[in-house]
This record gives sequence, C-alpha cells and structure tokens, in this order.
Amino acid sequence: MPANLSVILTGATGMVGEGVLLECLDNPHVDKVLIINRSPSGITHPKLREIIHENFFNIRPIADQLAGYNACFFCLGVSSVGKNEPEYYRLTYTLTLHVAEMLAERNPEMAFCYVSGSGTNSSEQGRVMWARVKGKTENDLMKLPFRAVYAFRPGLLKATPGQKHLLKAYKYMGWMFPFFRTLFPGFASTLQELGKAMIEVSRNGYSSRVIEVKDIHKLAAIK
Repeated sequence: MPANLSVILTGATGMVGEGVLLECLDNPHVDKVLIINRSPSGITHPKLREIIHENFFNIRPIADQLAGYNACFFCLGVSSVGKNEPEYYRLTYTLTLHVAEMLAERNPEMAFCYVSGSGTNSSEQGRVMWARVKGKTENDLMKLPFRAVYAFRPGLLKATPGQKHLLKAYKYMGWMFPFFRTLFPGFASTLQELGKAMIEVSRNGYSSRVIEVKDIHKLAAIK
C-alpha cells in the first residue's frame, strides 16, 4: 500500500468534487493532485495541476499525461432529473468506463474511488432508472484491472466552508444538515469526511468495496 497518494480527480467544478479536492489539498497523505476539467476551476495550490479537456468521452489526447498516479477520485456525475435512460446511461456509464479504462491501462496500481449514491442497485434490475445505471457502473468498474475499486454511496452531504460550487438545493437546505445528522446518521456526512475516507481506503484498503455512509464515518475517523 502506498504511504502517500498522487491523485487524479474529476468533477472539481462540482460541489462533491470541490469538497473532496479541498480535503486532498489539506491532507498530508496526498502529495499531488491532477484535476481534469472542462473549464478552469479557479483554484491554485502548490500540490495542484490542472488539465482542461472538454470531451470526457475521448481522453486519448491527454492519456499520456495520466500515468504515474496511484489513486483516482471520480467525482464527476450528473443528475438523472429530466433525462431518459439512454441519455443518463451515456453520461454516467459510458463516460465513466471510458475514463476508467484509460486510467487502468496506465496505472494498474491505482485505487479507483467512484462516487455513486445511496440507494444504488447492484442487481441492475430495480425499478429506479438511475439506481440501475449506477449499479451497472459500479459492477463493471470492479472488473477493471486496478489495484482496488471502491464505490462510495454518500447520502446528504455537507459542504466544506469556503466552497464556491454548491448545488442550488443546498443553498436553501444546507442549514438542515445538523437535524438530518442527528435523526438519520446513516444518511448524512460531510464532504471532508468523504475526502478523508477516499484517502484512507486508497492508502490502506478496506474490507468492503461498497462504501456506505456508516463506512464513510468510520474511515474518516481513522487517524
């Protein structure tokens, strides 16, 4: 297991990705971070390098720049709201597997952490469309020749202080987090906890490849 991490992170201009990125930049167990974005993140840091690449369905033009990393935190994703199944499948399954396959070719010693979602259906047979697609994405990622693949299934997430990229709903509902954390502790965690949990499993492994909220709490508490 690696002592420290060299991380590739996607989705840094979204709420989840930005929160995980901030934890990586602050964490002493992360030596460097490469972020791949469609547009500039606006974040600068001595650990940070950024590649601007618009087409995530074809990352071959930048593939040679992706070698030499031992962890990927895949935080890129879209909501299923307003999308039919073929469209959501393409933006979720097809895109994710393409990026992961490119990374696996160049970094077989990499731990790949995929941000899925609470309620994902591993059977791929459920009634809920997004849960089926996420389940297939998880399952097929775990077949790739990485050192390890972990599917993270967070529920309600609390933003890190100072974040710029917040979901619209969070701006109105963020104040409710302490109540959810108290009443439904198995459904709520912070983005700092999510980032710490990703770093921990990438360095030291974990007994389960599917990481639920209770696991995020446990992993984030490890010193």
